[in-house]
Amino acid sequence: LIVEDEPLIAQDIASILEGYDYSVAGIAHNPDSAKLFLNNDTPDIALLDVNLNAETDGISLGEYILEKYEFPVVYLTAYADKKTIDRAKHTKPMGYIVKPFDEKDIYTTIEIALYNYANMLKPVEFDINLINKNSLGPLTDKEFEILSDIYDGKTNRQLAEHHFISINTVKTHIKNLYDKMEVGSRTEVIVKIRSLLKR
Repeated sequence: LIVEDEPLIAQDIASILEGYDYSVAGIAHNPDSAKLFLNNDTPDIALLDVNLNAETDGISLGEYILEKYEFPVVYLTAYADKKTIDRAKHTKPMGYIVKPFDEKDIYTTIEIALYNYANMLKPVEFDINLINKNSLGPLTDKEFEILSDIYDGKTNRQLAEHHFISINTVKTHIKNLYDKMEVGSRTEVIVKIRSLLKR
C-alpha cells in the first residue's frame, strides 16, 4: 500500500515497485482513504509519506496500522529532524527513506523490511501436517517449500531463482497456497501460522 498525497510521486513509486515484480495493492492520497482501503484488504507492507497535508499525518497512520493490523510500515519523508524521527521510532517502522530518493532506496529498504519482519515473526517450528490439518486442502510439497521460503523473507523474484521457476509459476503457487489457507497476503499467512502454534 502506498500512501502519498502527491499523485505523481505515488505513481512513480508504484512504477518502481512494479519494476521489481512487486504488486501494488493500492494507492491512497490521505489517511482516511488509506483506512477505507485497509477495511477490505491487508497488504504485506505500507509506504507512508509523513506529511500528508491532512489533520493526521503518516506517523499517526503508522501508529494506527501497528495497533490494528500489525504489518510492517516504511516512512517516506523530506523531514529528518530529531522530533519527527523520535515520533516515528515509537511506531516501530521497518524503514525510513528520506526524500529525494531513487529507485534503489525504495527497493533495498523494502527488501530488508520484509526480510526482517518475516524473521521477527518466524515461528520456532511448523510442519506440513500442521498446515494441512488447518487448510481447505493439502499443500503440495512445492507449495510448502514456497511457504517456508516466504517465512525466510524471500521475494517473488528470489523464490523464482531459488526454485528455478518463472515469476508467474511462483505467483500461481502462492495463489494456490493462499486459497487453501484462506488468506490473502504474506502478513495474513504469518498471523495464521502464529495462531495455529498457540493452540
